[in-house]
Amino acid sequence: MTDRSAVVQRKDGSRRGFGRQWRRGGRWHSLDAEGQDVPEQRRCTADVVVDCAVYEDGCRAASLPPQQALDEARKRGGFAWIGLHEPDAEHLEEIAQVFGLHALAVEDAVQAHQRPKLERYGDTLFLVLKTIVFVEHEKLTATSEVVDTGEVMIFLGPDFVVVVRHGSAPGLARVRRALECRPEMLSHGPAAVLHAITDQVVDDYLDVADAVELDVDALESDVFSAGHGDDAERIYQLKRELIEFKHAVYPMARPLERLTEGADGLVSAEMGRYFRDVSDHVSHVRERLVAYGELVDGLLSANLSQLAVQQNVDMRRISAAAAILAIPTMIAGFYGMNFEHMPELHWTFGYPLMLAVTATLSAFCYRAFRRVGWL
Repeated sequence: MTDRSAVVQRKDGSRRGFGRQWRRGGRWHSLDAEGQDVPEQRRCTADVVVDCAVYEDGCRAASLPPQQALDEARKRGGFAWIGLHEPDAEHLEEIAQVFGLHALAVEDAVQAHQRPKLERYGDTLFLVLKTIVFVEHEKLTATSEVVDTGEVMIFLGPDFVVVVRHGSAPGLARVRRALECRPEMLSHGPAAVLHAITDQVVDDYLDVADAVELDVDALESDVFSAGHGDDAERIYQLKRELIEFKHAVYPMARPLERLTEGADGLVSAEMGRYFRDVSDHVSHVRERLVAYGELVDGLLSANLSQLAVQQNVDMRRISAAAAILAIPTMIAGFYGMNFEHMPELHWTFGYPLMLAVTATLSAFCYRAFRRVGWL
């Protein structure tokens, strides 16, 4: 939900203000003075533009609307950097016409839900990155959400960078501020922006991997604790979240390899070395995810084995109890038969003797089962 004030121009020239606005079903809604829902309002292009600036010689030279930023960048011999947040097709089409973006790439940037990839359309690169955010939770449960994904799409040209952010992807203002403090890096042009964003996304992977490791360790302690129960559902939940994490990390290997090799001339050899460092970090995250996956698989096997062992123990205890109870049942069954001539049937000490024999045999069986660990 986005809060902002909207103003509508009436036919008579007067202006009427609207209060809180929100987006639902791809349209912007607001409440008028009478509290009525007014869905006709739509965001203008400026509402989806987070920041738009022109950079020259590694320094921020001007802040302009997207329609003017590219012309200014070409006049100065610099580049334009535009950041967009969840634009719809109409808004992004306006940007695409200015920067000459390919229609297929624009469609992918609007729809989102893309896997990490790197494609080239003419003299423009289109990079899709999956972002990962760790979802805080006190304890892992069968329904806990561990990671949440978002997407960052980057259009890279010789003199511009257009960044589109969707979902839970963290804001990139920190990346812009950090890069503006390093003019020697920013002087490498749009490729420096591409590297900074990619490097930040991968650094977030490392942070999330550290947090996930704590969940794995906690789950491991619970599985092997003395009073543990059936943790299969929790293990499966963590396994699903790890798979979602892998879907974001694993496909990045090939795009980063191409960027390391220069990406068809749009990335210099100097910047290629920086991307090689990012690629090494991705490999490190992949290795950790493989280790986590193997450990979780082991925890699942251990949990199932413990359940099987516990069931065997329970069955032995039930069998031992049934064997002990079978002794008095058998003796009582003999003397419960309706025969007139039976041994000791009219003997004075027959009943006490039967109780003594029953108790002795039951005690003997109990001690025997205790000795072999069945009770």
